[in-house]
Amino acid sequence: MLLVCHACSALAQQTDSVKVTSLDSVVVARDRVNKEIIPVQSLSGTALNNLSAHSVADAIRYFAGVQIKDYGGVGGLKTVNIRSLGTQHVGVFYDGIELGNAQNGTIDLGRFSLDNMTAITLYNGQRSAIFQSAKDFASAGSVYMTTRIPEFTPGKNDNVKGTIKGGSFGTINPSVLWEHKLNDRIKSSVNAEYVYTTGRYKFSYSKKDGYDTTESRKNGKVESMRLEGGLFGKITNGEWKAKVYYYTSARGYPGAVVREEPGKFTHQDKQWDNNFFLQSSFRKNYSSHYSLQLNGKYANDYLHYLSDPRLDVSTMYVNNHYKQQEVYFSSANLFTILPYWSINVAGDFIYNTLKADLYDFVYPRRYTGLGAVATSFDWQRVKLQASLLGTYVHETTVTAGSAASDKNEYTPSVIFSYKPFANKDLNVRAFYKRIFRMPTLNDLYYTFIGNKLLDPEYTTQYDVGVTYACNLTNTALKRIEMQVDGYYNQVKNKIVAMPTSNQFRWTMVNLGYVKIKGLDVAVQTNWQLKKETNINARLSYTYQKAQDFTDVSSDYYGGQIPYTPWHSGSVIINPTYKSYSLNYSFIYTGYRYTAVANIPENYFRPWYTHDLSFSKEMLLHKHQFRFTAEVNNVLNQQYEVVLSYPMPGTNVKFICTVTL
Repeated sequence: MLLVCHACSALAQQTDSVKVTSLDSVVVARDRVNKEIIPVQSLSGTALNNLSAHSVADAIRYFAGVQIKDYGGVGGLKTVNIRSLGTQHVGVFYDGIELGNAQNGTIDLGRFSLDNMTAITLYNGQRSAIFQSAKDFASAGSVYMTTRIPEFTPGKNDNVKGTIKGGSFGTINPSVLWEHKLNDRIKSSVNAEYVYTTGRYKFSYSKKDGYDTTESRKNGKVESMRLEGGLFGKITNGEWKAKVYYYTSARGYPGAVVREEPGKFTHQDKQWDNNFFLQSSFRKNYSSHYSLQLNGKYANDYLHYLSDPRLDVSTMYVNNHYKQQEVYFSSANLFTILPYWSINVAGDFIYNTLKADLYDFVYPRRYTGLGAVATSFDWQRVKLQASLLGTYVHETTVTAGSAASDKNEYTPSVIFSYKPFANKDLNVRAFYKRIFRMPTLNDLYYTFIGNKLLDPEYTTQYDVGVTYACNLTNTALKRIEMQVDGYYNQVKNKIVAMPTSNQFRWTMVNLGYVKIKGLDVAVQTNWQLKKETNINARLSYTYQKAQDFTDVSSDYYGGQIPYTPWHSGSVIINPTYKSYSLNYSFIYTGYRYTAVANIPENYFRPWYTHDLSFSKEMLLHKHQFRFTAEVNNVLNQQYEVVLSYPMPGTNVKFICTVTL
């Protein structure tokens, strides 16, 4: 299976290929449970800033209905799976434009820092605003990352912020942000960040014959740099922005721990990444009846993967280079027919190429056209939305007859919301969505593995939920917000890797039918104990029954799919007093199984972690300082998110931020 996507990417596809996950939502709102028509969850502002999280992946763990696959701490690959629909069904958007990976469909959320992030929002289905690109309609769930837009106080033309983070695993993480006001209509931003960590930590492990041993996680060294530049402009009745992004990293990939002989294999796999993109967007209201949105992007991604059996006898020799390019254009047109009725017509074009120094590689090119028509009705207490997405895919290869056939698909969605009482903030909502994901270029064309005859993988989602919010007086509890959603998902034509004539040679096939039933609960409360003492508390809980109904003759027909717990949840409590802030967070993942065979041999024990952080803000020499100390995994629990990939025990981090 290692051949399909290489190392951790391969493992991600292997484990996700037997799971189905639907995406919860992260909304760019304040630190609240959001009552949009579509189920959505968000972390932003103070709540996001205080969270003991290293990356976007760490923050998303606190949302209901989400599973993060983490292959070993700081340097490991991190992917998101929502409501068990699968990693490739999650669209990841950066400032409103989707990040692409036509090669394997996986976005490593571990490489996105929270340093310049203002909000992370998770949507099930799609965003409930119809004025969006056709690509926004094309995923079963979406994660939206929103970065900072410069704001200036009167008379000030520059903002400068410097941050230094350091702590366990030899981690050093400096960053700097400079924002400049060019004139009243144009602002600029430059952000740079460097990360170094040894990724080395001790863990306890039980050997097969029953006694415990202590080992050190090896080959987790990471060195990376991120550079971003942005321009933000205002025009009459509109705005535009442009961003350039560059990320480079060199990392070791910690391998799986062998239970019989911990430490036997050194796991010397290495990966080098260079990711570059340039994107821009334009939005303008031309009249009260017509608005236009344009998006454009060029991306160039390079990956070098090295696995040398002379250093690690557990692996075969791999020294491959991959280069992807993507060109993307989008136009969305919003027509306001009546005050309560709007129509959006959107068209997108995407061009992808993949080059690799694999034997007999066919060098595929993919041309994708998307067209979406969406309509929205808003009658005060009743809201209704519907959309139809058309997708056309054409592919070519340098080898005649090697390209997959054209795909032409139409997929609908319907969203409904009703407010029963005019004077109460209670809303009932429901949505239906059918969508598919194309086989990746690896699925179709990876040498000896790919299968050009693959069909798309379809998901059908049903959701019914309720949101409630209430402001209270004459009590310490000032506000409570709650959302509860029950859902039922189906995944058909699941793409999985299967052995052919022997265990060495595998191929990709359409095999699998999964049903997912679940319940997501999220509660946000705000308390005021005294005039300057406030507490924000957030709770999320998920129940999920995700069953594999692929093979009726199997003894394990209807078994819970791998790595999906029946119960999971999180708690965040954030007390503040004047300039002091304390943040406590707790994450729990219930027991799971590592295979569809739900038998004792595949039982995977539950895990939980407690994290604490303490912050103090102060004004020194007219400059704002913030000092933070974090202790993560306070109880030093030894746990694994993925079997044989141990996670760090107790670790600390210290942060100093100065704003000029």
